[in-house]
Amino acid sequence: MDRIDTKLLRILQTDSQPGMQELGEAVGLSASACHRRIKAMERAGIIDGYRAMLSASALGFSLIFFVEVSLTTQSEAGLRQFEEAVRNAPEILECFLMAGSADYVLRIVARDAEDFERVHRKVLSSLPGVTRLQSNMIIRTVKTDPGLPL
Repeated sequence: MDRIDTKLLRILQTDSQPGMQELGEAVGLSASACHRRIKAMERAGIIDGYRAMLSASALGFSLIFFVEVSLTTQSEAGLRQFEEAVRNAPEILECFLMAGSADYVLRIVARDAEDFERVHRKVLSSLPGVTRLQSNMIIRTVKTDPGLPL
């Protein structure tokens, strides 16, 4: 990677919509040279994909929680079983294996308090191996930046 690749990545992290011509103009390359560089970064796994960022509140999800999860066992089989169940729960947006007091931290969305109660009772409490759940509600998002500091 060189400075042009880094500049392309900065632009794409902010807006993945520009065409090759516009990207090329921004970094001083032809559209075809820009396209080759981007395809090379995709093949190398540097660019992991392209996504639309959706507004949770505009779609009716007014509550976001971080839920700390402790398991009864940290065996490979127990972790694998828990992680597979998490992958199948659409209300769980993110799951992180942690070092510290909790085994996992989950990011959950809910439409309202009743919806969160449903998620807690039907989804979280039924995950395999769960011994403790500690929910923390987000009051306000101060910063969200899915990009990396390039």
